[in-house]
Amino acid sequence: MPAGKIARYLLFAALIGISILTYLREQEVPAPRPTTQDRENVPASQPPEQPSGEKLATGSGFDFYVLALSWSPSYCAAEGDRANGQQCASGRPYGFVVHGLWPQYEQGFPQDCDTSQPRNVPFAQAKQLSDIMPSTGLVTYQWRKHGSCSGLTQRDYFATMRQAMQRVSIPSAYRQPSQRSPINPLVLEQAFTAANPGMQKDGIAVTCDRDYLREVRICLTRDLNFRSCPQVDRSSCRRRAVDMPGAF
Repeated sequence: MPAGKIARYLLFAALIGISILTYLREQEVPAPRPTTQDRENVPASQPPEQPSGEKLATGSGFDFYVLALSWSPSYCAAEGDRANGQQCASGRPYGFVVHGLWPQYEQGFPQDCDTSQPRNVPFAQAKQLSDIMPSTGLVTYQWRKHGSCSGLTQRDYFATMRQAMQRVSIPSAYRQPSQRSPINPLVLEQAFTAANPGMQKDGIAVTCDRDYLREVRICLTRDLNFRSCPQVDRSSCRRRAVDMPGAF
């Protein structure tokens, strides 16, 4: 075989061998380690899922929320024949229900704000809240007076309201609307702070009227963490004992 042809065969074989060695080395190279910038862009852990499974919509234009939980039997007893039938009719044994989720300033609060959202809440949407806010009329009233100041859409405001309710643990002794002896409001406040780690003594107020224990008001940040609120705390009931009636 001529020398030139042999040389071409050898060169061709050498090129094939180099290609094979290069391929084998590429298969053995470990994956590159992430750079500092790459590591900073990867969260150390995923944020906890919101209780309702929906992403929390953070409001704007205010400093914090007050979640007002009404003791439903007190409302029904105080209003008598004027009480809302959806909430107080026989066979509706509600205990603590949501009165409202109120945007607050550090001093004072906004109300009846201008918004591009509708003033009325569709009945179907209001009914979706019936397990925590039984009165559809109250749903619309709360939206107009307080929800309109949240910077949220109606849907996001009521989703946040439900998440706020789920954020708070009702003490086991007060989950059922049963008749009970007159109660010291401070005892109820202590039960709530004990059942909710992180809730501060000056971040909750238990209110009353002349006859009945009426509400528990809990202060939450815009992302629904417990916080202090001295101005709200000052509205706490100062009586030593008030009635906490049961459902009719």
